[in-house]
Amino acid sequence: MVAAVSGGRHQPGADSPVPACRRPWARHPNQEVPILPSQLRQDLLRILKERGYRRLDAPIRLASGALSSDFIDGKEALAEWRHLRLACEAIVETVTEAGHSFDAVGGLTMGADALAVGIAAVSDCRWFFVRKEAKQRGTRRWVEGAQIGPGDRILLVDDVVTTGGSIFKALDIVDETGAETVAAVTLVDRSGLAAQGFEQRGIGYYPMTTYETLGIDPVTPVAADAAG
Repeated sequence: MVAAVSGGRHQPGADSPVPACRRPWARHPNQEVPILPSQLRQDLLRILKERGYRRLDAPIRLASGALSSDFIDGKEALAEWRHLRLACEAIVETVTEAGHSFDAVGGLTMGADALAVGIAAVSDCRWFFVRKEAKQRGTRRWVEGAQIGPGDRILLVDDVVTTGGSIFKALDIVDETGAETVAAVTLVDRSGLAAQGFEQRGIGYYPMTTYETLGIDPVTPVAADAAG
């Protein structure tokens, strides 16, 4: 029997044999998730605070180009499988409760890699990585793993987002394949700027945590075209 996701947790032997990424949902895809965080999201916030956040003595430059003394490492926070699994279950819970179903999950390497494989594992669907540059030999692919295309519904993921440069680069590559991005998820949103871009493109955007829930200052980008 195929395991099903119920309430965000992987439940072998559950009544429905249909994995979350294949299951139809009655709620409208643009419907917002509940304001009150679930237990999974509360646990994820605790893990990110305890295992992924450090307050530095001096500010460092982020991928976006901005400076900040608040350092968040989503990959380090979720380096144990039990923590990664909880994060992936929280993500699946959030996007499915918001009315989305998806066939494949992925994003720009390396921020998306662990999340993509973990979500694929807990929801029994396909994963892919988007390269930062096209492969220079052989297939010259941008996308590794599942070869997505027309008819595929995509869940786009990333770990920490400031301006959204990385996740929007992945979105553009996914668009070029002909696949449809139905939702985007990040572990941490450090500025709130990415939401506007996804709204303009009609894609639901669901940060698991934000600078507000982490209790840190928002990051102000240094330039409009900064990546991160």
